[in-house]
Amino acid sequence: MNSEKPMKIIIIEDDLNACKEFLDCAGKRTDVVIVGITDSSDEGLTFVKNKLPEAVILDMELNWGEGSGFEFLEKFNELDLSIRPIIVVTTQNRNISIQKQIHVEYSVHWVFCKFQTGYSAERVLNHLVKFRPFLNEQNNGKTPVKTLETPEEKEKRVTKRIKAELNAFGMSTGLKGRVIAEEAIFRLIYRNSRESETVFHELAKARKTHYNNIVKCLQTAIYDAWQNTDDVETLAKVYTAPVRKDASGPSPTEFIHYYADKIRRDL
Repeated sequence: MNSEKPMKIIIIEDDLNACKEFLDCAGKRTDVVIVGITDSSDEGLTFVKNKLPEAVILDMELNWGEGSGFEFLEKFNELDLSIRPIIVVTTQNRNISIQKQIHVEYSVHWVFCKFQTGYSAERVLNHLVKFRPFLNEQNNGKTPVKTLETPEEKEKRVTKRIKAELNAFGMSTGLKGRVIAEEAIFRLIYRNSRESETVFHELAKARKTHYNNIVKCLQTAIYDAWQNTDDVETLAKVYTAPVRKDASGPSPTEFIHYYADKIRRDL
C-alpha cells in the first residue's frame, strides 16, 4: 500500500444495502475513504463542490431518492471545477447501448451494471484505486490530488500539528494558558504580518477578560513547561529559538511567533 492519503469518494445511491456494502468494504481498507453518502442528486453536487472528492460513485436511477443520475451529470458538467473527480456510474439497466450512450454523452469514465457477473462494491473500489493516477493526468497536473483538502480538513490538520508541538514542548493540557497558546498560534498562522498583540486582544475580547490576563495565563503555561522539564537538552531541541539566559523561558510573543512561523513553513 502506498503512503498517499486515502482516495476520497462520494456515493450517490438510494439503496441502503448498497451503501452499507460500500461503507463496510471501505472500512476494511486504508486506500479509500467515503466522505459523503446521499440519495439526492442535488446534495451530491453540493458534496462535490465542498468535499473535493477524487471520485463519485453514482447510481443512475435513484428510484427512491431525489433527482436522478442524469440530473446530476447534466449539472455536474456545467460546474467550473479546478479538479474534476472520476465519475463511475452504477445502474440496473442491462442495455449495453444505453450504457455506452451514458458513457459518451456525459463523459462518464466507467459504467457498471449491478447485475453483471462479479459486480461488487469491492470491485468498483478496486477499479477506482487502480486508475487513481489517471485523475492527475486528467487535471493536467495542476494540483497533486493527494494534497487536496477542504478548509475543514486543513483546520483539523493545523490544529493537530499545534497540539503535537505543544505536547513536545511539555506544556500541560491542564493549564488555561495551554488553550490560549493553541488558539493564539492558530490565529497567527494565517496573519500576513506579526500581529501577536492583535491576537492577544482578540482572545481577551472573546473571553470577556483583560489583555493582561491572557498574556499572564500563557506566560504561566510557558514557565511551567520551561522550569519543570526533566530533560533540558530535549527541550532545547524542540524550541530552537534563542532565549535570554536570564529569562524564565521565551516570552508569550516570542513563543507564539516561533510556532506560528514553524508550522506556517510546512503548510
